[in-house]
Amino acid sequence: MNFKHLYYFWVTARAGGIMRAGEQLHTTPQTISGQIKLLEDWLGHDLFRKSGRQLELTEQGRLALGYADQIFSLGQDLESALRQVRGAPKRLDFRVGVTDSVSKSVAYRLLEPALSLDQPVKLLAREGTFDDLLAQLALQRLDLVIADEPMPKRVSVKAFNHALGRSDMSFFCSPGLQPRIKGQFPDCLDGLPMLVPGPTSSVRRQLDGWFARHQLTPVVVGEFDDAALMKAFGREGQGVFMAPSVLEKETCAQYDALVIGRTDELEEEFYAVSVERRISHPCVLAITDAARGQLFNG
Repeated sequence: MNFKHLYYFWVTARAGGIMRAGEQLHTTPQTISGQIKLLEDWLGHDLFRKSGRQLELTEQGRLALGYADQIFSLGQDLESALRQVRGAPKRLDFRVGVTDSVSKSVAYRLLEPALSLDQPVKLLAREGTFDDLLAQLALQRLDLVIADEPMPKRVSVKAFNHALGRSDMSFFCSPGLQPRIKGQFPDCLDGLPMLVPGPTSSVRRQLDGWFARHQLTPVVVGEFDDAALMKAFGREGQGVFMAPSVLEKETCAQYDALVIGRTDELEEEFYAVSVERRISHPCVLAITDAARGQLFNG
């Protein structure tokens, strides 16, 4: 394969068109088109198709782009490693995946200790579904996966669960929604607009049973896989929302929210999943030690 042809394709796909790619590569659109055509001929597939006046990736083009991302990312890592100043401490690349259902605030609090090591660290964070991230872990494309549930036994990946901690859940609302809250918690939730986590969240599975036990029928106005988006809607007064109690003060400050109540009947657990049974990676050690000793202590 001629990697110059692949590079021209990669820049064009990332730039969103041949004209922009030409500006970045300081070459003519005709040259870029010719290079991409040679690559398509070699692969035996069209990588782009016209959509009006725009170019869009074909299915084969999206597949090729995924591989090109990995190839040129590795090339940049190689260049950085070889150009490192002699005598300078070696930089440690830490590749971590965070499942969609984990709050961004919790993810930051968990990962931040990895950036406080004496050794320079480059954090390469990816987000996705638990199954997709476990597949990348199995292929050694990730060093760690942060999730709100342990790796299920049905998954045939040789990896190990490391419990980080757990938190009770708190319920929040915006100041504008507060006048509609009547009575004691949790009865006050009955009939209120509610923003809930998506069905893939471990807390959501607990929540439905909790509503039934307390005979509560809130009006679910939104389901969200992204906890940050759910809180953003909550900040605008669209409904009551939940967050781990360990982040209660942070949630109130960041989203201008008020605490309605909290319960220990709902818990969110957090796990680090790695291919190591006994943790030796310095970043993973820093994360597990800080989580167990500070973030979730007590």
